Amino acid sequence: MSKVVIITGASRGIGREIAKKLAIKGYKVVANYNKSENEINNLKKELNEQGIDIECIQGDVSKREDTKKIINFTLSKFNKIDILINNAGIYQFKEFTQISDNDWDYMINTNLNSVFYMTQEACKDMIKNKNGCIINMSSIWGLVGSSCEVHYSVSKAGIDAMTKALAKELGPSNIRVNSIAPGIIDTDMNKELNSEDLKNIKEEIPLDRIGKVEDIEKCVEWLIEDKYTTGQIISINGGWVI
Repeated sequence: MSKVVIITGASRGIGREIAKKLAIKGYKVVANYNKSENEINNLKKELNEQGIDIECIQGDVSKREDTKKIINFTLSKFNKIDILINNAGIYQFKEFTQISDNDWDYMINTNLNSVFYMTQEACKDMIKNKNGCIINMSSIWGLVGSSCEVHYSVSKAGIDAMTKALAKELGPSNIRVNSIAPGIIDTDMNKELNSEDLKNIKEEIPLDRIGKVEDIEKCVEWLIEDKYTTGQIISINGGWVI
């Protein structure tokens, strides 16, 4: 039977590309979305026209009950979970003194708690089957921090710490846990940057270009297929952070 993969935040950006490419390669894909119903339906339609199907399920992964719903849905459909890709996340640019309690809670709940909930629920089945691959989507700002993005940086640094600790704990059960920490990638998350901002950033990147979604997707494929990499934070950033 084909491998079963859950991808959170799969309606657009990096998550959409990962869901699309893995479905085309023959994986059984469960694509989670929260509010972007039109986008996820467009993805499903695009794949259906190629004779490929994916399962789509709505759920707010910052809520424990919704993560249970996603896991139970997947197990009822396929009776196993081989791969979990924790991709869902939000971003906010705000001076530290202006971050409200609600800003902080929303960021931590969406970016960090969601990974805790999804992983804890999914790894129960993986431990039982003595097999699994967990890929967390982090950020270079989790590695080095970013001015005016303190709460975002903290949420991503927490993911990296969870990744390393879990890799040690779940390794004996043949479960690999890794993070991908992208630099700047051409997605909607960076739509607020103007052409001058992008030009200045490119000048700081040794490879002299903004990353593409497929740069991340290729790393995801490699981490799924590799059998001896775990506990790693793989930063794909064109040399922006070395």
